[in-house]
Amino acid sequence: MTIGALNPPAGPEPTGAVPSPQPVPIMVQRLHPDAPLPRYALDGDAGADLCTMIDVRLRPGERALLPTGLAVALPAGYAGFVHPRSGLAWRAGLGLVNAPGTIDSGYRGEIKVIVVNHDRDNPVELRRGDRIAQLVIQRVEQARFEVVEALPDSDRGSAGHGSTGGAFALPVAGATLAGGGPAAIPRPAASPQALTNNTLTNNRGDDQ
Repeated sequence: MTIGALNPPAGPEPTGAVPSPQPVPIMVQRLHPDAPLPRYALDGDAGADLCTMIDVRLRPGERALLPTGLAVALPAGYAGFVHPRSGLAWRAGLGLVNAPGTIDSGYRGEIKVIVVNHDRDNPVELRRGDRIAQLVIQRVEQARFEVVEALPDSDRGSAGHGSTGGAFALPVAGATLAGGGPAAIPRPAASPQALTNNTLTNNRGDDQ
């Protein structure tokens, strides 16, 4: 038996197959010896989890700056974006004040996350090592801004702020309020049965 028979040459990838992209190498410095590194919970995830290095208790409406114990050196042409975690946002009302936070490629300081408790009634308690946010690494472009006398035409033009529709709460076309703003569509009262059928339970579980 020949070596070629044991190790046949690799052929072309099957039609429609998408080659797996190679991970972008990111240099990480631990500023605290036990700081957890950013970690993807599942293969294919866009965001790597970031953890707090301190305990904190946030009252309703209160915000805090949480250290992660990490610093990174991003390659030129890339930036890091810190996003909220959907599980914490839904179950606890935890958000980020500046979502998404931006980490420029030239920044070498500690990654810190500005969290806020949006819940109106309940405090949020976070413990050292809890996952609090997601770090998404993306390629970015730097623009050259050029002044022109007029912009080219487009189908949309200057229309904005709900001009494409898509939600029940958007205003009636042409209706205005006394102050000049758009008038909202009156929402019909929900029946007790509808309220019962649409009640959402706030069961605790692992964050997404």
